[in-house]
Amino acid sequence: MKLELGKLAVGIIAEYNPFHAGHAYQIAQIKKICGGEIVAVMSGNFTQRGEPTILDQWRRSAQDK
Repeated sequence: MKLELGKLAVGIIAEYNPFHAGHAYQIAQIKKICGGEIVAVMSGNFTQRGEPTILDQWRRSAQDK
């Protein structure tokens, strides 16, 4: 079911460490249902649990995924 509420913005708080098919599915479903912009807020070079990330923040946020 597609919502007919106009253009929405959806925020995701995520680590994407590493980015995988489940994350891609999540983003695709948000686009399909909401049809708006997606803003992902991610941590820097350390996860929310204090562990170092697999990739640095710049590669994890690249838009070519």
